[in-house]
Amino acid sequence: MKHRLLTLLIALQACLPALGAGLEVGQPAPDVEAKRLDSAEVFKLSEQRGKVVILNIWASWCGPCKEEMPALQAYYDKYKAKGLVVLAISMDEPRDGAEVRKVAQTYSFPIALKSESQLKGLGRIWRMPSTFVIDRQGILVRNGHTGDPEITLPIMEAQVTPLLDAPLK
Repeated sequence: MKHRLLTLLIALQACLPALGAGLEVGQPAPDVEAKRLDSAEVFKLSEQRGKVVILNIWASWCGPCKEEMPALQAYYDKYKAKGLVVLAISMDEPRDGAEVRKVAQTYSFPIALKSESQLKGLGRIWRMPSTFVIDRQGILVRNGHTGDPEITLPIMEAQVTPLLDAPLK
């Protein structure tokens, strides 16, 4: 019995890097690219240096995802002039694009579909919502694979606002 448990634990440990792609807070964020729904423009995380980025992973069928979107919009409205960028990437299938576009009309921050994005550096997205925060230097400061998945106005004020107030190094 102990041998089976040990084997299971070793197997689970081997899978963990694939889930989080080795993402570590304090390390450079992986590059993410996503074609925006509202234009032909391609968002490239590597081109956002000097800005603070909130990368939110969501789906139209995910209740908690849709609940936090208004908070993301309110925070974006309040801080976009200070260099805040929000990108929400929907994990919906391409066939559900009409529903995603319907939701996207409610928000002014860019939204993209997973099918038109390059997210390999984030690893396997295994929970939603997931929110990643990247500082002005391109360093990951919130890993959406770990900790509480919820993102609220008080959490953003505590975690993101200090990044917006910090100068670019």
